Amino acid sequence: MSDATLEKILTLATQHVDAAEVYYLSSQDTPIQFENNRLKSLSTKALQGVALRVICNGRIGFASSTDLTRLDDLVAAAVQTSEIGDSAEFEFASNVQLSAPETDYTPPETIEFVEVGERLIEQIHSYNPDIFVDVGFHVRSGAVKIATTGNAYGSRFSQVVSASLSGNLVKGEDFLQAYTYDVVRDGIPDYEHLLQKLLQKYQQSEQQATIKSGVFPVLFTPTAAASTIGRLFKTILSGQAVFQKASPLAGKVGEQLFDQRLTVFEDPSIGSSACTFDDEGTPTTRKVLIEQGVVKEFYWDRRWAARAGCAPTGNGFRGGLSRPGAELVNGCMSPGKTSTADLIAGMEEGVIVDQVLGAGQSNQLAGEFSVNLDLGYKVEKGEIVGRVKNTMVAGSIFEAFKNLVDLGDKPEWVGGGAYLPCLLFGQLGVAARE
Repeated sequence: MSDATLEKILTLATQHVDAAEVYYLSSQDTPIQFENNRLKSLSTKALQGVALRVICNGRIGFASSTDLTRLDDLVAAAVQTSEIGDSAEFEFASNVQLSAPETDYTPPETIEFVEVGERLIEQIHSYNPDIFVDVGFHVRSGAVKIATTGNAYGSRFSQVVSASLSGNLVKGEDFLQAYTYDVVRDGIPDYEHLLQKLLQKYQQSEQQATIKSGVFPVLFTPTAAASTIGRLFKTILSGQAVFQKASPLAGKVGEQLFDQRLTVFEDPSIGSSACTFDDEGTPTTRKVLIEQGVVKEFYWDRRWAARAGCAPTGNGFRGGLSRPGAELVNGCMSPGKTSTADLIAGMEEGVIVDQVLGAGQSNQLAGEFSVNLDLGYKVEKGEIVGRVKNTMVAGSIFEAFKNLVDLGDKPEWVGGGAYLPCLLFGQLGVAARE
């Protein structure tokens, strides 16, 4: 879409409303999928459309469309919805101009991904031919433009390649699924690293181990930490949850609630999701949310920031052409000083959580977690002795960090949204079905 079309939409809207914001999204995704050792699908999916928010008579109107030939209808729909819309408690972005250059990176051709997929399957089968292998690649490109009647304009582009590698091994009634994945911006994933990581999971699972229910040291790998600990921090640090007094951190800014080795931050300048502005036209900035265990600040979109009397922090993001909501670009934790190997070596008896089923069933807004292990290991006298089954780990992040042994010294990217080290807690509840 040309900038002239954005201006045309704003011009049409200003004839009927007090203020307007137009958001344009264009995306293309080419997935290459192998399932059960065979190439399953090659396809390309594309989306293009606009979302329009207006302020009319003190209320918010919203409409979106993928038909860019009917701009008058788009404006009319937005104006009509404003009649029953929420009160306009915030203003659209104004007086900011942000543009990122379009990437000149060209991803590999589809045939190259097919060849990589076939090679990965062959290498896994050289370890164990009974594993049913799934391989997935996605080549995603996207463009975002935003403009407002307040002289705000932004444009950004992205080119991302992701790879996932998983295997299913069935032995009688035992079913083992292991997976690994990576997301890279303007480049390709490290396929050899993904392969070795998956094979290591199978090697560590060759023997089965048991553990009795009780309280034990528990180590979360970065993947498991992102799904449990990282997800909880994202929930309770949301400005919306804080304003609604649903977060246990409400009213706690400046208080030390966690171990001083914990620092949680967002850095929109790094990772595959890096961006200079959010989907409301607010500039993004690096922010420290928890510093050395002390709660410092929360993240806000425009709507909830205005309700709380705070400044928006550049965290208003959309799913497709929807209304924006508060989201983090990425969630990061500063590393500790101990290697993963040394953390494991220091465990007399405990559990390693590597993959979890779902997001858990506990009250996330209270900082609690309860997760079933999709893949976990038993540690005895500093050595991994085998895989544990039918096991659950539960606790709260407040109690867990009171018993923090250390964070690992090497953070890892988990997808494009989390950058975390492993975490070892000295005491967590472990429930095992015998």
